[in-house]
Order: sequence, then C-alpha cells, then structure tokens
Amino acid sequence: MAERPTVGVVHTAARYPREAPFHPHLQYPEYPFGANTVGTEPNAAYDGVRRLFLTLGLDAARAGTAGWNPLGTLVQPGMTVVIKPNFVLSRHKKGGDLWSIITHPSVLRAVADYVWIALHGRGRIVIADAPQYDCDFSELRREGGLDTLIAFFASQPGPAFEVRDLRRYWSRRRHQPSMLEELPGDPEGTVRVNLGGESCLANRPSGDLYGASYLRGEVRAHHTGARQEYDLSGTMLRADAVISVPKLKVHKKVGVTLNAKGLVGVCTNKNLLVHYTLKPPSAGGDQYPDGHFTPMEERLVRLERWMYDHLLAPEIAPLEWLHRAAYWLHGHTLKPLGIGIPAEKRKLDAGNWHGNDSAWRMTADLMQVFHFADRDGRLRDTRQRRTFSIIDGVVGGEGEGPLTPDRRESGVLIGGDNLLATDLVATRLMGFDPWQIRTYAHLLTADRDLGVRDPAHIDVRSDTPAYVACLSDRTQPYLNFAPHPGWVGAIEVARQEAA
Repeated sequence: MAERPTVGVVHTAARYPREAPFHPHLQYPEYPFGANTVGTEPNAAYDGVRRLFLTLGLDAARAGTAGWNPLGTLVQPGMTVVIKPNFVLSRHKKGGDLWSIITHPSVLRAVADYVWIALHGRGRIVIADAPQYDCDFSELRREGGLDTLIAFFASQPGPAFEVRDLRRYWSRRRHQPSMLEELPGDPEGTVRVNLGGESCLANRPSGDLYGASYLRGEVRAHHTGARQEYDLSGTMLRADAVISVPKLKVHKKVGVTLNAKGLVGVCTNKNLLVHYTLKPPSAGGDQYPDGHFTPMEERLVRLERWMYDHLLAPEIAPLEWLHRAAYWLHGHTLKPLGIGIPAEKRKLDAGNWHGNDSAWRMTADLMQVFHFADRDGRLRDTRQRRTFSIIDGVVGGEGEGPLTPDRRESGVLIGGDNLLATDLVATRLMGFDPWQIRTYAHLLTADRDLGVRDPAHIDVRSDTPAYVACLSDRTQPYLNFAPHPGWVGAIEVARQEAA
C-alpha cells in the first residue's frame, strides 16, 4: 500500500438493482462467473465498485484484461476475508427507505466478487456484523436477498462463503429481560481488549456513564480508571483482511456514521460502548444541552432514569411489568394533559447533540483497538490487519440518522485502503467540516499513527473534478447533507455566496 493515503470517489446512478443475487449487467473481462450469471437490469453499484478500483489505480497494468485483480495486493489465496457492512436495523421505523440506513447487498456482492478473484479458489469470504439488538436478522436477510446471495456463491466451486450475525441476543420490541432471545453469537468467540490509560475515556468520571442499555452498572464496571474494556468479535480480529463497507449517513451522537462509528458492529457486547454521560454539561454530563428542558421536563427525565435503574436494571419480571404499567398510565393519563416531553426536544436527549463528549471517545477507542489489537486482544505498536473501505453512498441517509434518516440520493461510492482517510473525504463531501468531528480531530494527532496526520496529504482521485480538492476547499457544500437536528450549525461548512 502507498505511504500517501489515496481515496477514490466515483459518481453513480442513485439506485440499486432489485433482483438478488445482484449480478452485474455486463460481462466484464475479469468477471469470474459465466455468461449465464449476467443480469438483465442495470447494476450501478457493481459498475461503481469496479470504476472505483480503476480510479484508485489498482492493478493498473492489467486493467481491462481477464487477469485484472484489483484487490490482489490486499488479498492472497487461502486468506479469510471479512466484509463488514452496516447492518444496524432490518427496517426503517418511520416507514422510510431501509437503504438509507444500511449497506445495500448489491455493493457487498460486487466487493465479494473481487475478493473471490483475489483468492484464486482458496480461502473464505465472511460477511459479518453485529446489528442493533432489535434488528430482525431473518427479516434483513429476506429484505436484502442475502439468502439468494449465499445460495449463488454456494453453487460456485471456490472459496467458502457465509453471512454471520455476531450478536449474542436480540429482541423484536424492547431491550427488556422477558423479551430478549439468545443467539449463537460469534462462532469464533469474543476477545476482550483493555485499552487502559490509552483510552480516550481513561480520565473521564465513570459514575454516570450510559451504554447501550439500562444496565449502567455493566458499562461503569468496564470503564473506570485503568480498566477500559471492549468485547470484540473473534471473527474480525482473526481475519486476514477486513473490508469495511459502511453507509454514508449522519449520526446523532458523533456527527457521521462511516467507518469509525461503524466499528460498533465489531463489538459483541454493545453495552460496553459508552454512548453518553447522564445530566447536562453544567452537572458534569452531556445527555442534553443546558437549558434544553423546562424544570418539569427535567424532573420527568430524572424519573425515567430512576425507573430504568430500579425497575429494569434488576432484571426481575415483576419490576419489569411495573415499569410497563407506569408507562401505560403516563401515556393514557398525564400525557394527554400535556405532562410530557415534546418529541422535538426528545431528539436532543440521550446524548444526541454536538456537545456529546463521550461517544466520540468510544469511537476513537474502537479505531485504535480495531487497528492495533492482535488476534488475542493485545495492543501492538503496529497496525495488525489489512483493511480496505468502500463507503456505500449510492443512497445515503440525512436528518435523523443513524436509525430513522431521510433518503438522500447522493450517488457516490468512496473508497481507499485507509479507513480514516476515507472517512475524512466522505465527511467533507457530505458538506461537513471533518475538523469539527471530534473523533477525527483526535485520531489525526493520536499517539498511535493511523496513517494520516495531515489531511492535505491525502491523494483524492475522482471522476468528478470538483471532488478532487474537497479537503482544501473549506466552503463548498458538495452533497449538502442535512445533519441530525442536534448537530445543525455545528459541523456544516460555510456556503459559497453567488458572485
């Protein structure tokens, strides 16, 4: 890989093919399967991935020939290659476009084909992720045509192919003990990594941290002083190469969801991921801005937290039913009288705003762990795994991301062999200032070098000339994504005035 990070950006039609397993619509010279597996509908995602590799100059000497192998320097025969999508949910909870939330499988199919070429018949391809607890993985497989994709690769002689759900449990409705269903989890187990004093959370008070669920005692126990622990997927840490394929979308807690924030999907216990700190900044937290709630609303927020801690955290069925009854009574008695919290104000609760000083630290920690922890979870001085990234921006997500965004027909694919460099370019193309995203501001100067110190040294290549200067131009909005409501006015670049 080149010392100077190179990031490619290609324009695509803003639509995905509908027919799984998402065959290309042309029989390209290097295409590893027969003419009978060429599709009839346009496949902009496949064509875009291919053009992205060409734009990056991968295996340029053989481009356009049957021997072209763009991932050949990353992947060698016999390797296990993990393709990590963003599979956070299986449906859009406000009835919007699912593909504004998660990676489209047509992009994964194109990536898998080029990994298949590089493996030369020997090795394994694993699509793996740990979605949110309420993602119905069977629904996701059905909606995304993943079962058809699995069947296609199983019918071809060559490397093994599988799709893995890395979670230990899931729930269709709520994160409550009576509703949780156990899952097999990662077949290669969990690896615990302790960042210790190197964690961005090491010097933060641990008493009021909140993780992924109401079990606050668990997240506090693993993030205190020199104990800063994360549970990572064995599948991810033991892979020979990992290709990250996140979605181009905004995020309510850290600004954007790209490679860095997408690494929550390599964690098998999401409750060890610090999401925010209780209370407003004036009281030492970052749960919501100072003055955001009225005194009555603040009392309601504190009451809700008390109920979580005392009725749900003990994981005792009668207390759980008491919690449900209390919410039912509030919804049918007090709420109709106006005693509640307006939905618009709720959008900035739970650390969903630019003043969140906790989640960026967790995200930065994950970037360090993912790159520098070896297969047994020990931190090393050099990067431990081969990585590549392709950000799925054929359709993106703006507004109330990452879980209920609006569809944004952005029509781009962004890729490179450095995850941080790719994120910086993607953030800038979304119309945001990457220097205002605290995760990236920290990683550019972190003790452990992720291969980017000065964004000006990133070589941006694109079939859209205006994108080439995106990191030096601090005014153009480019794709002009709408940020999450809690980030409005905090990360957008200045708009150019008409002459």
